[in-house]
Amino acid sequence: MEKFLVEVSARHIHLSQEDLDKLFGAGYQLTVKKELSQPGQFACAEKVTVKGPKGEMKMSILGPVRKHTQVEVSLTDARALGVVAQIRESGDTDGTSGVTVIGPNGSIDIPDGVIAAKRHVHMTPADAEKYGVNNGDIVSVKIDTDGRSLVFGDTVVRVSDSYALAMHIDTDEANAAAIAGTAQGELVK
Repeated sequence: MEKFLVEVSARHIHLSQEDLDKLFGAGYQLTVKKELSQPGQFACAEKVTVKGPKGEMKMSILGPVRKHTQVEVSLTDARALGVVAQIRESGDTDGTSGVTVIGPNGSIDIPDGVIAAKRHVHMTPADAEKYGVNNGDIVSVKIDTDGRSLVFGDTVVRVSDSYALAMHIDTDEANAAAIAGTAQGELVK
């Protein structure tokens, strides 16, 4: 089967416009630093500090703004912050841990929103048809690396016309497979 891009998603935050305004000033607009592989998504020049009970860390903001603020960390990052990061799909933040987010114009306490993103493969409908999968399917992806090849199970397939074919894993998962930056993955069922 044809291989596809596997990208490492480092810790980051998605902000709502309301929270962005509180952190950076009313009507603030994010500055595009770098376009990402998913169409319309970008890394921002702006950063914030995320503070938990045990520690704090600088985080990149990913744009555009979202309906709800969400902090995506690895499980190692969560331990350093002193919070529990439940493994969830993006947007599924009910009942998750909260943190304090500090920007240049102030800070906010978010009551929930900290997750360790469930590893996933973005696909267009045509990609899904080619690979014989549907939105929401759970698959395994084999990644061959020098000395640390792995098969990642429990990978959710996410299908949309607005996606580009790519798998996203966090830094803990990337370190387990000795991936620096990107790799190639192969769907195995």
